[in-house]
Amino acid sequence: MADHVFAIVLAAGKGTRMKSDMAKVLHPVFFAPMITHVVNALERLVLEDIIVVTGHQQRKVEEALVAYDLTFARQEEQLGTGHAVLSARGAINAQRGTVLILCGDTPLVKPETLQQMVDRHYKTQSKLTLMTTVLANPANYGRVITDDDGAVLKVVEEKDASAAERLIDEVNAGIYCADLEFLFRALGKVGTDNVQGEVYLTDIVQIASDAGHRVGKFLCYNPLELTGVNSRVELATAHKIMQQRRNQELMLQGITMFDPETTSIEPSVTIGHDVLIHGNCYLTGTTTIGPGAVIEPFVRLHDSIVDGGALVKAFSNVNYGG
Repeated sequence: MADHVFAIVLAAGKGTRMKSDMAKVLHPVFFAPMITHVVNALERLVLEDIIVVTGHQQRKVEEALVAYDLTFARQEEQLGTGHAVLSARGAINAQRGTVLILCGDTPLVKPETLQQMVDRHYKTQSKLTLMTTVLANPANYGRVITDDDGAVLKVVEEKDASAAERLIDEVNAGIYCADLEFLFRALGKVGTDNVQGEVYLTDIVQIASDAGHRVGKFLCYNPLELTGVNSRVELATAHKIMQQRRNQELMLQGITMFDPETTSIEPSVTIGHDVLIHGNCYLTGTTTIGPGAVIEPFVRLHDSIVDGGALVKAFSNVNYGG
């Protein structure tokens, strides 16, 4: 693996489909702003630096990430994803290496998936690798155009796609690994001749192909992991999936849940083994539950301490945090 591996997180957009005055990446998913889940995943990788590109409500986005060791770059005008990546160029203190690029609205992506993609990028010695997935309904996603050997030729955005291209079900997941030198050289050639009049990051795929570089592809078999949160509906879906993941982890650690689908537990909650939790419970904050405790249905606990072996009766509402 190269000495220098950087990550660029694109977090400058407003997110008009959210119908909100709040920047999209600040909307809470599983008890935290969605962008923090992306940064948490990246922190599990060995990286030289994480550069977060901010724009809309940049101060608020940067404040939400103040606890992390990363670098900010500002995109003063939102002129497309390619322009956003160019905005991060000055923050990268290396001439050679690899850049992992992803969006701040993909809170479900797993660190092991990102690591596998980086490993694939190095194994194939590609100038560029993009993550793809297959969707039953690929509407609104860029279609991946390949040759007969499976090499990626280009990505066509939905608004620019022909009727035949829109039938393709393999889509661009919006996550890239790129050689540092190639990336910024290619972005310097990208124009704005498209429906949106923006600098599309996806255009570097065709630039690489036209230059004779084989563009690598990393297929993620779980499209849910790559869900981009662009609406309140997708926000709710992402929260549910993350809570399901957490509940499964807890049950595998020796905690019984009668109805995990209706049980909400913040990551900051500590639960001992052999705890039994009934349905429709909401456990948040610094709550600690000792071994062998029983939490009956419709209980809300916030910043609370439950002793081992204790019984919390149904419909209890305990909040020591005020």
